[in-house]
Amino acid sequence: MEKFKILNKRRIHKGHIVDFYEYDMQVPNGNQTQWDIISHKGAAAILPIEEDGRIIMVRQYRGAIDDLLLEIPAGGRDRIDEDFKDCAARELEEEIGYRSDDIRHLLDYHTAAAYTSEKIEIFYTRQLIPSHQNLDENEFVQIERYTLDELIRMIADGQITDGKSIAAIMAYKVLCEQES
Repeated sequence: MEKFKILNKRRIHKGHIVDFYEYDMQVPNGNQTQWDIISHKGAAAILPIEEDGRIIMVRQYRGAIDDLLLEIPAGGRDRIDEDFKDCAARELEEEIGYRSDDIRHLLDYHTAAAYTSEKIEIFYTRQLIPSHQNLDENEFVQIERYTLDELIRMIADGQITDGKSIAAIMAYKVLCEQES
């Protein structure tokens, strides 16, 4: 397939978390069109697994959908050059009050590549060391624990709709099957 060509980028709005751009594009047949693109510095998420195999999740309010979501701990990078693993470690401690010396990469997830550059690198840890929860001033989470089978049923029942969490849980299920 021929490559698409970006002819021009215009920043329409600079936000706190994302920037909005209008791209002038040339498509492979030579036509020109405009695309709306949301630029994001990326995020990291982590699947924290306790010694007994239960997975720690957080339930938190998400304004874009005006509802609570059950998710794995996650957050945006502070800087475009922040290491994704460092971001995951920070979110582990901030959101659920644990740290880990053994954080492993699980998968990368593009949230909505049709219109945003956001990539989330997802990690997991089976080594949780109690620390101190340190939520941001306007962040409120409820910590919940589930077995892998419970989470898979909750995905199938539509109780978990967060894409990064679904991807992480299913990838971890495959990892566990490969290890056994």
